[in-house]
Order: sequence, then C-alpha cells, then structure tokens
Amino acid sequence: MTDTYVHHRVTTEPLQWQAVAEALRQTGAQRLQAAGGALYGIWRSQIGRPRDELTVMTLWPEPSQASASADLLLQDVEAIRDCHNQPMQPTVRPQTTAPPRRQGNYAFRWFDTPAPNWQEFLDLCVAAWPGFESAYDSQVIGLWEFVESDDAMRRTLLLTRRPNLAMWERSKIPKGEAEAEVRRKLSRRYDLCDSTYVYTTTLLTADDQRDEVRWA
Repeated sequence: MTDTYVHHRVTTEPLQWQAVAEALRQTGAQRLQAAGGALYGIWRSQIGRPRDELTVMTLWPEPSQASASADLLLQDVEAIRDCHNQPMQPTVRPQTTAPPRRQGNYAFRWFDTPAPNWQEFLDLCVAAWPGFESAYDSQVIGLWEFVESDDAMRRTLLLTRRPNLAMWERSKIPKGEAEAEVRRKLSRRYDLCDSTYVYTTTLLTADDQRDEVRWA
C-alpha cells in the first residue's frame, strides 16, 4: 500500500503561529506517532501566504488512517482558527519516507494538469530534476498527487528546497547551455498545465538551523 501524505494549511490567531508550531512539533507529533502516523514537517510562511499560516505535512502508512490526521494533529492546541486538509500520494518522489531536515527556502508549487498532458509533464520533471539539483545545490523533495484527482485533471503538489531565497531567484535565470536546457524542460511544464501557483516557506522542524528572519 502506498503511503498517504496529508497537507494541512493551518491558520492561527494573530501572532500565534510560533506557539502553535511548537505545540504541533511536540504534543501533536506524539499523538500522531501513537496513532501510527508521523509528522513530516512544519513550515512558516515566507512569501505568498499569510503570516499567521503554517504549512504542515503528516504521513500515514494506510489511507484510512489519514482521515483522522487533522483531529490528532490539532487536538487541544489553542489559537487555531481554521485548517484545510489535502490527502496526497507520492508519484516518482519521494522514494523514502524520511522527512526533510535541512533549513532552506522551500517552494510549494501546485499544478492542475489535464490528463492527456500528464505523462509528458512527469517525463519533463524526471529529466530536469538531476540538472536542477546539481546546478543550484537544491533538492526535489517530492511530487504528490491529490487522492481525489479525477480522470480529466491531475492535481499535484511539488515541493523543492533551495539553500536560500536568493537561489530561488537564481534558479529562474539560467547561465550556460546546460542550465538553459534544464529551464526549458521545467518551463515547458507550465505550458502543459491549466493552472499553477507557488509560495515559499522555511522549515520550522529543521535540525541544522533556526529561521529567525522577520518575514512579516
């Protein structure tokens, strides 16, 4: 059975995102583990999402377990205004369930891709990622598909990590033929999808470095 990931968009009371994140990291993670799941990561907004919003991902070995993920994650946590939950399953990545641990600029990019374009979209990703990762000291964490994607539209989330925000901009402006070819493949995906948008974050569950920048 394929592991199920759940993307949680958690809205907190004003200026409470940090306290909520700490509660989720501690007691929330313990509840998830006791139920057979795991906390995959917690991210704070950097560019493109509200200050008082957390991006959280949980991981479950069985799809049936994922339905209770939000209740377990948020149980007894104060200062929560809202939570939107999206169950997903991995496509070609991630290939392991090991969560990201390095601090950096994490981009969450969403795609709606018509089914007839899906295979070309996926092939372009697989072909471009090695060059992208080596050129920009970056990592493709995963490409997940929504559980309820229908036959006509494939809805996906792509999560990438770059060392910092400057590298996010740098990766959009190729230097040399090899980088230009990577960018051509990645840009072609935008022509294949009906819609796409991106926002950037930093990782609150990083092991190596704490993000103390005042983004908002």
